[in-house]
Amino acid sequence: MINGHGDDSFSYERKIVSNFSSNTYYGVDLSGLKAHLSQRMEVISSYPEPEPRSLEGLLAKIYDLQADEVCVTNGATEAIYLIAQAFSGCRSGIRMPTFSEYADACRMHGHRISSLYDLEQWDDTLQLIWLCNPNNPTGEVHDKEKLSALIRQHPQVCFVIDQSYEDFTLQPLFTAAEAVAFPNVILLHSMTKRFSIPGLRLGYITASADFLTSIKAQRMPWSVNALAIEAGRYLLQHDADYALDTFAYLAETTRLAAALSSLGCLDVWPTHTHYMLVRLRIGKAAALKDYLANEHGLLIRDASNFEGLNDGFFRIATQTPAENDVLVRAIGQWLT
Repeated sequence: MINGHGDDSFSYERKIVSNFSSNTYYGVDLSGLKAHLSQRMEVISSYPEPEPRSLEGLLAKIYDLQADEVCVTNGATEAIYLIAQAFSGCRSGIRMPTFSEYADACRMHGHRISSLYDLEQWDDTLQLIWLCNPNNPTGEVHDKEKLSALIRQHPQVCFVIDQSYEDFTLQPLFTAAEAVAFPNVILLHSMTKRFSIPGLRLGYITASADFLTSIKAQRMPWSVNALAIEAGRYLLQHDADYALDTFAYLAETTRLAAALSSLGCLDVWPTHTHYMLVRLRIGKAAALKDYLANEHGLLIRDASNFEGLNDGFFRIATQTPAENDVLVRAIGQWLT
């Protein structure tokens, strides 16, 4: 944890002008939220709710769920660690390559871990399957019907499905209500990604009340701070103001992928979302990353530390068309 993730602009002396390493949405206008929070700063003088029930109740109302079927967390990462703790000592299978926190959380809580590269084949003794969907870093989305069939075929296995990037794809995914209806599914969501508020840390879980009773029992009091709760309520009540044009966003992602492919010496993985995995045929991603940051003020994600990937892999998230063009030109200069 801590080291090795993206968005490490603090590591460079030159100012980063375009950040392709973070998978949050670049186009969010947070002026309304900032103005609202500036008028609510008195909340920092009192303790927040020990459990963020007001925000859980609002989410439950939006999704037509019961309040005990929603668990708000300090970002999706806290949700991952709470689940690992609630299932301490279990046998977990993790679909690789993927976000490292699943494995880190499982190791912290004594899980025996198996790396899975094929969802059709795994050890029958597994008790949990961890799946990022859309997957980070590949951008892959698993077919919903096939995944539903898999879940029904293995009722003894709990499927932990992280849908943190659910707002950035047009592929069918599970709804919160569908997740709750499954007796063996825990679904993770991220307000951090959707509203581009990584500094506030807001995520939530939707699952059956039985699962969430065990998970909430692991949660520390006051884990979600007062400003985050206030922000969450505001954003949910003004959701229409933050509409995301996913179709246009993905169209620009397709254009960027094609431009990168045209450079040669790069393999660009197909993606169902706004970020993509790229492999250098020659050279190391770390060297490219340093060049782009130091010479152009552009930041990409060195993806070589994902299990199953080598030192030629990097990940980028689509930005504005102008920024994307600058990135393509800069990578072209490095390649030549």
